[in-house]
Amino acid sequence: MTTSTLLFSPVEADLKLLTDNLKQLVGARHPILYAAAEHLFRVQGKRVRPAIVFLISRTTMPNQEISPKHRRLAEITEMIHTASLVHDDVVDESEIRRGVPTVHSLFTNRVAVLAGDFLFAQSSWYLANLDNLEVVKLLSEVIMDLAEGEIQQGLHKFDTDLSIDAYLEKSYYKTASLIANSSKAAATLSGASPELAQDMYYYGRYVGLAFQIVDDILDFTSATESLGKPACSDLKSGHLTAPTLYALAEKPTLEKLIERELAQDGDLEEAIQLIKDSHGIEKSQELATKYAKMGVEHLKSLPDCDSREALINLTDYVLSRLY
Repeated sequence: MTTSTLLFSPVEADLKLLTDNLKQLVGARHPILYAAAEHLFRVQGKRVRPAIVFLISRTTMPNQEISPKHRRLAEITEMIHTASLVHDDVVDESEIRRGVPTVHSLFTNRVAVLAGDFLFAQSSWYLANLDNLEVVKLLSEVIMDLAEGEIQQGLHKFDTDLSIDAYLEKSYYKTASLIANSSKAAATLSGASPELAQDMYYYGRYVGLAFQIVDDILDFTSATESLGKPACSDLKSGHLTAPTLYALAEKPTLEKLIERELAQDGDLEEAIQLIKDSHGIEKSQELATKYAKMGVEHLKSLPDCDSREALINLTDYVLSRLY
């Protein structure tokens, strides 16, 4: 299986520099907020989002040399992503993220909300300083989409009438929008044609959807230790994802359990077993595979190079997390 480290080898040095820069970008003017941000950036995730920005930047630039603005875009992308995680954890009352305590559980809800706001504000300031109106529009839309996704998720808790299309729309807002728009922004900063920039948008969109669907499958199939958060936390919180939505069509009992919000003893365990006994996980895997393949189709106009190959392999890596 390809590891994320091996996969991102064409931009390994770029990612190392990004990690070093993130803490400096936050600044130390506010000790508590800085401590919260430092905690977040010290616990490294897979850095998939900035890695995609770097890979697209190198592939779309002459001689594959990226500019300081590309580097700043990757940093902004990771700051926006991290800010959204802090707020999500407060809303979802999550105690663990990436295997360590969340910001609000270490500090307070108030500090966590302020830390998330601070990161959003800082990212917006650095975004404005790129002096590229098209890129500002793309990343500003992401911040609106993140809020829209959170609102939609909150409005549809324990909603057994939620459709797969509505689930995918929410997944776009919460996950794929950032990857899609930052991918397009990277190509835009390279001076790519509008057609190529749009291809990069669709690559990011489809990879982002595949990534979210795989995450939602892993919520049922992986242990807490490998997830870095409690297993089946979405279902317990009333957030119905692809495996549950597909299972609902097969298991009438599941609908009754969810409609009473898994309130009785044993409801959650029974619901999880019903989902695992259905074709919900299998159908979700097929859906993720479909979007991953659609993403690769939009890379055909890129020049053949190591970074393009990494973008193709990334779609396999996203799916390989299931096995």
